[in-house]
Amino acid sequence: MAEGPKKILIAEDDKAMARALNLKLTNAGFIVTSVYDGQEALDVLNKEIFDLVITDLVMPKIDGFGILKGIHDKGLKIPVIVTSNLSQNEDETKAKQAGATEYLIKSNTPIVKIVEHVQKALS
Repeated sequence: MAEGPKKILIAEDDKAMARALNLKLTNAGFIVTSVYDGQEALDVLNKEIFDLVITDLVMPKIDGFGILKGIHDKGLKIPVIVTSNLSQNEDETKAKQAGATEYLIKSNTPIVKIVEHVQKALS
């Protein structure tokens, strides 16, 4: 039996960025859900199963580190790609220690490259 399309959760408070990423990923054949704060992300993760999460770090209510902790606490074994404008090595190290699979700097990473990282993480 063939697998269906992979489900991706985007947690990004910049709605224009979230919409652009959602569009590119949908066009690449993924089923995409976008939320705009960390609490929404954790709420959706409690209700649905996703194959991958893309999260910003700086967001309202609960930040990306809180999302990483929530995923870890639930025992979910899914790849998490962090996209952030925080470019300090400490932020990347902290995110990876918390379970991030990848850490991409938004200003240095075009959306098409983020899609490539998603495809690689799910292959």
